Amino acid sequence: MSPDEYCQQKAAQSGSSFYYSFLFLSPERRRAITALYAFCREVDDTVDECTDVSIARAKLAWWRTEIGTMVNGTPTHPVTKALQPHLDVYSLEVTHLLAIIDGMEMDLDQTRYLDFAGLRKYCWHVASVVGILSAKIFGVTNIRTLEYAEKLGLAFQLTNIIRDVGEDARKGRIYLPINELQQFNVTAADILNARHTEDFEKLMQFQAERAQHCYDEALSILPKEDRRAQRPGLIMASIYRALLNEIQRDGFHVLNQRISLTPIRKLWLAWTTYIRG
Repeated sequence: MSPDEYCQQKAAQSGSSFYYSFLFLSPERRRAITALYAFCREVDDTVDECTDVSIARAKLAWWRTEIGTMVNGTPTHPVTKALQPHLDVYSLEVTHLLAIIDGMEMDLDQTRYLDFAGLRKYCWHVASVVGILSAKIFGVTNIRTLEYAEKLGLAFQLTNIIRDVGEDARKGRIYLPINELQQFNVTAADILNARHTEDFEKLMQFQAERAQHCYDEALSILPKEDRRAQRPGLIMASIYRALLNEIQRDGFHVLNQRISLTPIRKLWLAWTTYIRG
């Protein structure tokens, strides 16, 4: 299996909404974004699938070393072998790749966030940076496009947090800011014990409105001249926002189930977003 084939398999197996946006890219850009996505999946799985924290830290340290090896032109992992040819072509910064690893390591150090400022820092590492790197691969002529990508990455991560409240709680993690739980009279025990209450719905509505605002803000600052190139990101926004709307319509019943869109619906949203330009 070639490095590109390895990354393609990694992306396809995930079933992620991101995969649908890759379908409309040119072959070269598709290979680059698939390699980037596979890198994110590899380091994320290092934390999510490893029960021993010390082993997870050692694996993340290995990935940091491997990034240095990749930059020096001698990558050893299929993902870095696939990603290395695209670094200079799309001006992908090593500091951003390392920032993603830092974000994954935050999950080993922290399971609660006092306020939104702290949560936003986490989101920057695990999502906004990915948005910036992705936007560069899609094509950027106006620097404000990177601002749009950073904001859109935040919107995606906030949507993920809303969708995965119950799943994260079963791993002992609560990403919803502590001061906002207190504001809506929801305790950590309520979430850990999957108690769906009226106060919980109000808390989640507050989170959803923040995410919706981030989508609106991101889309409002996307420069017109880069809109066509950034269609993959707009496809992702369409899918993720449809998911968020679905969760809202369902009354935020996310503590005991994972709400998702069907592959057919994702493909339809991807196609309709693409043809609208």
